[in-house]
Amino acid sequence: MIAIDVEEENKEIVRRYRQLLRHAKPLLKGNDSKLIRKAFNTALEAHSGTRRKSGEPYIFHPIAVAKICVDEIGLGTTSIISALLHDVVEDTEWTIKDIERDFGKKIARIIDGLTKISGVFEHGSSQQAENFRKMLLTLSEDVRVILVKLADRLHNMRTLDSMPVNKQYKIASETIFLYAPLAHRLGLYAIKSEMEDLYLRYTEPEVYDDIIRRIDATKETRSKFIKSFIRPIQRNLNDLNLDYIIKGRPKSIYSIWNKMKKQGIPFEEVYDLFAIRVIVDVPYESEKAACWQVYSIVTDFYKPNPDRLRDWISTPKANGYESLHTTVMAKNGQWVEVQIRARRMDDIAEKGYAAHWKYKDNESSNSSSGLEQWISKVRDMLEQNDSSALEFVDDFRGNLFNDEVFAFTPKGDLKTLPRGATALDFAFEIHTEVGAKCIGAKVNQRLVPINYALKNGDQVEILTSSKQKPNDDWLRFVVTSKAKSKIKDELKEDKKHIADEGKEIAIRKLKHFKIEPSNEVFEKLRVYFDMANLFDLFFKIGEGSIDNKDLRRFKDHKMDAPIKSRPNTKISDAKTFEKELVKVKSDDVLLIGEDMDVIDYKLAKCCNPIPGDNVFGFVTVTEGIKVHRVSCPNAPELLANHGHRVVKAKWASQHQSAFLVILRIIGTDRVGLINDVTGIISDELKVNMRSMAIDTDSGIFEGEIMLYVNDTRHLDLLINKLDKVEGVVKVSRRDSQE
Repeated sequence: MIAIDVEEENKEIVRRYRQLLRHAKPLLKGNDSKLIRKAFNTALEAHSGTRRKSGEPYIFHPIAVAKICVDEIGLGTTSIISALLHDVVEDTEWTIKDIERDFGKKIARIIDGLTKISGVFEHGSSQQAENFRKMLLTLSEDVRVILVKLADRLHNMRTLDSMPVNKQYKIASETIFLYAPLAHRLGLYAIKSEMEDLYLRYTEPEVYDDIIRRIDATKETRSKFIKSFIRPIQRNLNDLNLDYIIKGRPKSIYSIWNKMKKQGIPFEEVYDLFAIRVIVDVPYESEKAACWQVYSIVTDFYKPNPDRLRDWISTPKANGYESLHTTVMAKNGQWVEVQIRARRMDDIAEKGYAAHWKYKDNESSNSSSGLEQWISKVRDMLEQNDSSALEFVDDFRGNLFNDEVFAFTPKGDLKTLPRGATALDFAFEIHTEVGAKCIGAKVNQRLVPINYALKNGDQVEILTSSKQKPNDDWLRFVVTSKAKSKIKDELKEDKKHIADEGKEIAIRKLKHFKIEPSNEVFEKLRVYFDMANLFDLFFKIGEGSIDNKDLRRFKDHKMDAPIKSRPNTKISDAKTFEKELVKVKSDDVLLIGEDMDVIDYKLAKCCNPIPGDNVFGFVTVTEGIKVHRVSCPNAPELLANHGHRVVKAKWASQHQSAFLVILRIIGTDRVGLINDVTGIISDELKVNMRSMAIDTDSGIFEGEIMLYVNDTRHLDLLINKLDKVEGVVKVSRRDSQE
């Protein structure tokens, strides 16, 4: 037991609180500091005696969240108070009514949005998804709910060290799945990058450490290169008497890793490890001209890549981001990204939505409307959305991730849609009725089908017909939430009529069979035909998929059978699973659950885990436990949306069992190469091969080898040996086995 010096601890609490006040001072007015003091005292009293997993007093956390709100997002008094009180209702005796009484309705509403909900959730959805939906409901009234939530999440990620490994995976995955994209959409690039980097640190620690080590090793060379690159630009900017700053900004660890993974290249081949940023301090009305002037100077010295010019000054991103990006060729033959922006733009890029308020007065009312339009779209989504929480979160994520595409109406009105949006999405963007009756479109005077993917600058005229009706196929290609939601509504209405007819048919038939229709009979019908719910059952009867012959078969065979529940539905979460565990004797070496038992499991096909991989167990509804690699492409979604079904899993020791892996191999063709490769696999390392497919074209060969290995060490040894074969350029492990 560690002895706690209460006096020292209290001094530290006061020191941290005073530091928060000092940082917030420029933002405070009137009696703001008294209100903040009152919130601090309330939180201090409410959390008294409570500690975080790290052993620190709990109050450290709300103070830290409030400090992030001030320093890194630029928020004011309302947010500071909300941050200090954000866990009070969830973790203590305090209620929302108490908050409203002491701090007013606005703060109470924000705290309500930040407080997690408990209670009953619909089957198949997750608590996290429901919480997220509730939080967004409050976003439509006050964006500060999300901003404080992001500050809370960032501090939790920074202090993840003290959590058990399975909680680290869950929180990190939730962060990469929802919160980092949300920070990106709200323009908080610094917070988004840090969240992504921390995700990598906890899910792929070896990769993270390796990239940091390599970045540090190249630091000196990089600094020299940046100095020589910016020297001529500085000279010219000085001649213009412009007030400016130039800095070299390294790429985030996560984005370097992402590039290595996506393009299948080693660290040494990631050329854009950093970007040069030029920030000019000029009045609002001169910003655009000054940025283009800087662009002209940069391209006088360095040849630009015409395909890599991004002008987000003329058309800012939906999150308010404004900047001019160009990629130029340096004298040593290296591509360098140069970002040019005004100080106001840089502020908005770093602090996102909060910075808009600061600059609202000197901007035209349209300049920050992109983000407000997006928030109003979220509001529409929430109002019209009656799908399950998980479907809603999927739709919402689609909205977060997508870049925009700009298209025009015949009258020249600009519509901003997610990249990949179709003519049908455009139709729904104009009006629900127009979307529902859409039969095609004219794009730039040319006739196109409704699934035509829009390009920047397209001018779109929608063609409609009163006979047109939405169908299931439409859902395959629309991308906007508005279109998806409206199509589902229309289809649901149709399905409802069919299901109502189906119910009437079922009642008539049951009476004909001399069976009195009742809920119990309907339930037996549902189980007999293996339907998820009664609506699906009646719909199938209504559309004729279940006909009179099927119903007669049910009457003859199943009326006396007891009702059985659907298989394994009682195992819905990790805790239930662990209570049901029965130890079995087995030679397997994967330990699962809190008590690290040896139990039955299946290896997930999507990532093919082998001993030595970092893994977790996932309780499926019908197939027991499935084991996935932490780096599995599906891991963030499983861990974020179904955290309650995740169980700890780890390999206890390396056992001589064989596990199937797929290796992808690329190289330059030569006589005897295949012989050398198979020699290493079969003779030298005694590895069993299942299949080998090699394709050669113009002296380049590409192939996939399916083989059996014992564990990750065995696999690494094999990859290293194959790498050394003359002509082999790259060997990598492929995730899934189709």
